[in-house]
Amino acid sequence: MNKNFGPQSWAYPMPVLIIAAYDDEGRVDVMNAAWGSISGGTQISMCLSPGHKTVKSILTAKAFTVSMGDAAHIVECDYVGIVSGNDVPDKFEKSGFHATKSEFVNAPIIDQLPMRLECKLTSYDEESHCMIGEIINVSADERILDGAGNIDPEKLQPIAYDPINHYYHKLGEKVGNAFEDGNKIK
Repeated sequence: MNKNFGPQSWAYPMPVLIIAAYDDEGRVDVMNAAWGSISGGTQISMCLSPGHKTVKSILTAKAFTVSMGDAAHIVECDYVGIVSGNDVPDKFEKSGFHATKSEFVNAPIIDQLPMRLECKLTSYDEESHCMIGEIINVSADERILDGAGNIDPEKLQPIAYDPINHYYHKLGEKVGNAFEDGNKIK
């Protein structure tokens, strides 16, 4: 038997995306968002309301980074989601994060988070809250790479947001092979 919940904004998993940009004074602005995904081959789409200070910074700078939240930085990642840069001007400093300027776009890379997308703003629709960025580069710290030089999810330990229970979950073990296991049915 199914239980109906009506229309909800629930999907699994919802990635914990830590979005950063420089504000009009060159300070790092950062926020936590879960409503985002890859769209088109090299684009990311995110649903971000215009009241966020980080959104205003992105619209000014025309560039941003999207780091993957990880298990090692739950407290910092949550903090940048529950505190508004509109109210706390030194939010980034208080988070304990540090940043380095991207080589590819005019946006900060959060040093502690080991994987990020470096993006140029493509469009933003204030009414639908849809922001689209062109991914210019993906960078990752060597500490999360496997022996072949690829990103190892077990080393990255990305986290997902549970919108129903308001929990964070560390993504777990490998359970199958994409584009391969389905061949067993053919």
